[in-house]
Amino acid sequence: MIDEETIDEILEGSLKIRQSKRGYRFNLDSLILAHFVSLKSRSVNMDLGCGNGVIALVLARRYPSTHWTGLEIQEGQATLACQNAELNGLEKRVRIVLGDAREVKRNFTANSFDNVIFNPPYRKLSSGRINPLLEKAVARHEIKGSLADFLAASKYLLKPSGRVFTIYPAKRLVELVVLFRKNNIEPKRMKLVFSDAVSPAEFALVEGRSGSREELKIEPPLYIYEEPKKYTQDMKNIFSELASPPEACGG
Repeated sequence: MIDEETIDEILEGSLKIRQSKRGYRFNLDSLILAHFVSLKSRSVNMDLGCGNGVIALVLARRYPSTHWTGLEIQEGQATLACQNAELNGLEKRVRIVLGDAREVKRNFTANSFDNVIFNPPYRKLSSGRINPLLEKAVARHEIKGSLADFLAASKYLLKPSGRVFTIYPAKRLVELVVLFRKNNIEPKRMKLVFSDAVSPAEFALVEGRSGSREELKIEPPLYIYEEPKKYTQDMKNIFSELASPPEACGG
């Protein structure tokens, strides 16, 4: 480990994540998305724009018969993701590819994944100050890939009836639904995420299915905090379930 990195134990020590000290570090929304995902045994899955690999690693551990590919455009983050797979003994089921989500045809065969998961950059280039640190800027702003790019990639990668799981700002939910349908991916399940009980919705968790018919299930909302810096019981349950031994989670 070098001075500019940390190794952090997460989910009650069940995983160790090496990440940049000053650059991009995964956020709570990655764990919320990972918990929202449901997978079948022996599925082949893509973590699109995987960063340091946290989502793929959490889910590879939770569903021990699944296989994962993480695609990451930033070389430093891709290197960390590879190291994290090895650090957690998951390198046989999690492989990392350095590449661009906008050019997936260069690296992958069409219709080769059961599920695509992504936590995309949320901010338009015209929205807010762009972080001077490139790692953070690319993770937060649509510099090297937008929601439209990620969904176009998903359409190419997914098998018939394959699924997409994502988290996106609630204020851009209409855009998300429009782009899902533009790519023949029908929203099937949705959950709104609130910071607390008196704030507007922050995020929408959405599952879509390729080529599916119209029918959307709206799940009960998730509230993160019951008071400042104190997680709700639902959030505590998420952490506990993600930390549980794999055999307790199906898969």
